[in-house]
Amino acid sequence: MLPESAPYCPEPLQDILEDVSNCIIPGLTHWQSPNFFAYFHANASTAGFLGEMLCSGFNVVGFNWISSPTATELESIVLDWMGKMLKLPSSFLFSRTGGGVLHGSTCEAAVCVLAATRDKALKELGGWENITKLAVYASDQTHFTFQKAAKLAGIPPSNFRLIETSFSTGFSLSPENLRFAIEDDIKSGLVPLFLCATIGTTPSGAVDPIAELGKVAMEFKRWLHIDAAYAGSGCICPELRHYLDGLLNPHKWFLTNMDCCCLWIKEPKLSVDSLSTDPEILRNNASKSKAVVDYKDWQIALSRRFRALKLWVVIRRHGLANLMYHIRSDIAMAKRFEAQKVRIGLLQVEAQGGGGGFEL
Repeated sequence: MLPESAPYCPEPLQDILEDVSNCIIPGLTHWQSPNFFAYFHANASTAGFLGEMLCSGFNVVGFNWISSPTATELESIVLDWMGKMLKLPSSFLFSRTGGGVLHGSTCEAAVCVLAATRDKALKELGGWENITKLAVYASDQTHFTFQKAAKLAGIPPSNFRLIETSFSTGFSLSPENLRFAIEDDIKSGLVPLFLCATIGTTPSGAVDPIAELGKVAMEFKRWLHIDAAYAGSGCICPELRHYLDGLLNPHKWFLTNMDCCCLWIKEPKLSVDSLSTDPEILRNNASKSKAVVDYKDWQIALSRRFRALKLWVVIRRHGLANLMYHIRSDIAMAKRFEAQKVRIGLLQVEAQGGGGGFEL
């Protein structure tokens, strides 16, 4: 047992490490064990670990460009690398008019994009008193963190529309049902704000029809956000790439240690306008020139970790070829397991995911 109070005098490192072995490890859930099948599978790698160690050692606090130019520039480069690997439209890259940022989690990223589109809509509507008119849309398979993000962004919970899915559509979001929900809200005096579609839902592995949903979003001139946190990494493989356009978490399937969530935005100015801060102590000529990226204006917090370093190490150490091999190997194992268990009657497939996943 650990003592109730902190030690007054320093203790030998050997004693501390023994307590790690005897007191800490026995109480941990071993997420990296090959026998761990809950949530998402083992996601770390030696390259990710080394990158994380370097990140912690440098202890960079890169809230703006001038606080650590390399941290900002590397993040911009790595996000463009990832975007090109996924064949995202060039409008999402820094080399054009878009850009990417690394967050700690999907929920953090969702709050930021919701805040950006909320502020844009409220400006068009005439002020904050209209926030109760804003409505957000998702399927009943969408990750629950988006409901939390909408609440944090000030959207009334009663205005969060969870559109029912069914087995007949593979539990994906129906564009027709989405249109009906939007039209009903407009008739009721509400203002459609934001649609979250998903590539690989957590409950069923469902893949929403992005192209068709995008047409509905464009028809009503609303923000379309794609959550590909779970399955998006797989889309570096050409045979899976047609599923993706949005946000993914390398710490779920990309051999990158927690935490690392990629977000690409087509119009970064909307996020900067919503989240920007300009206190006297942070003002500098580089920021004033508008020629650099200040990532503090792309996120909730001021301080931020040097996450790009570990992602950079992972990509360089493994290379695109081995990363694709890793993804394809996992998919092949899932398909093999599914086929074996279905054949002997131990598994019933309720929904077929885009990456060869299965559901009990």
